[in-house]
Amino acid sequence: MKILIVDDHPLVRKGIISTLSFEKTIDEIFEASNKDEAMNTIQRAKPELAIVDLYLSGENGLDIVSDSRRRGYKTKFMILTSSVKKDDFIRAKEIGVEGYILKEAFAEDIIYALRVVLRGKKFIDPEIIKYETSSISQDSYLERLTPREREVLEEIANGLSNCDIAQKLYISENTVKKHVSNILSKLELEHRTQAALLVKKSANF
Repeated sequence: MKILIVDDHPLVRKGIISTLSFEKTIDEIFEASNKDEAMNTIQRAKPELAIVDLYLSGENGLDIVSDSRRRGYKTKFMILTSSVKKDDFIRAKEIGVEGYILKEAFAEDIIYALRVVLRGKKFIDPEIIKYETSSISQDSYLERLTPREREVLEEIANGLSNCDIAQKLYISENTVKKHVSNILSKLELEHRTQAALLVKKSANF
């Protein structure tokens, strides 16, 4: 597997490379400090994943994503940034980035995000998830769920695992998994942390 790191600070790139050195599935890591270098590397090396800083010197890392999409490149993109601005995340989501994680994340969190993205799923930093759930009306989202799904959602918000929920509600763990899948689908969310945050935002649950 080939990975591209795009950041205008050499020390940051070296730090990310050091973090990724623990991932045995990575065969080769490329570096780029600006958009031109990144686009040339993506065209030449065809990396499976590019980890891109949002703010490069005088450039926006999302332009690399947009141009790659326009040219039909298959590279997946994960934004690694210190920005918690809602507008930055919304634009990243609109152009279809697969991952969005803050630079303050632990090394193991970055590795986890990388694995999630490479499995074909999306990863959003928990600090950013609030922007995902803000578009869902707190008064209407319960109407999308069945009574049992509401019960399961409440226990998710309480931090219970699927096994714990099954025991508490006297249903099988497989049934819980189906309810969780239905909840995420109906609420258009990626994972259970988002669902838990949505519940906590609602004072009427």
